[in-house]
Amino acid sequence: MKHLSDPNLHDTHTPHAIATRLAGDISHSYLGDFVLGAIDGVVTTFAIVAGVAGAGYSTRVALVLGVANLLADGFSMAVGNYMSTKSERQVVERVRQAEERHIDEVPEGEREEIRQIFAGKGFEGPLLENIVQVITDDRRRWVDTMVTEEFGLQLESPSPLRAVLATFAAFALAGFVPLLPYCFSIQDADQMFLISALATGVMFFVIGLTKGHVVQAGKILSELEILLTGSAAAAVAYGVGVWLEKIISAA
Repeated sequence: MKHLSDPNLHDTHTPHAIATRLAGDISHSYLGDFVLGAIDGVVTTFAIVAGVAGAGYSTRVALVLGVANLLADGFSMAVGNYMSTKSERQVVERVRQAEERHIDEVPEGEREEIRQIFAGKGFEGPLLENIVQVITDDRRRWVDTMVTEEFGLQLESPSPLRAVLATFAAFALAGFVPLLPYCFSIQDADQMFLISALATGVMFFVIGLTKGHVVQAGKILSELEILLTGSAAAAVAYGVGVWLEKIISAA
């Protein structure tokens, strides 16, 4: 987010700079997908590690369940993100086709929609009629305006494939951090769990820092938010593991 004290603020708002920026291709950021995948990967994987530790099972069980979750849940989340992003594109295309048909069948009604949309923005009289004329003289501009103004949709949407790659990569990379200690020959299960918890805390810190950058919010607040969320999930999983182990032992 730019502030008034930014020395480049005026340079980026000259007529030439604005025209160049608006004429360029829209570039979508997939950092949000990466952050979402990373959060889910770390939370779910460490929750499994905590549950296994609470139940007192072997470290091999934690590694097996953790890797299985990493691949299966990561794939599921990536596919879900793919379908969601693809659906957004399909909705825009369906609306465009409908508006194309409406312009052919009821052009005056569609002009009236444009007129009322911009009247609602405060335009009136000859200026309003001029706006309607300019927009409806260009069929593509007319359809684009209906898509964005009437339905509130974006003309350009992120690539489903890139969204999938960002989500799955983040889930797998960040989610593997809690499992790292279990890949080494540390015999003490409690020591493994402690190292895993510390590594997870560091990962939460990194994700919170990145999330704060994405949403332009306080980084410390974002770090605490993610740390508390992950800790709560781990505490629940650990408690459930202890509880189930007692039930199984008593059976």
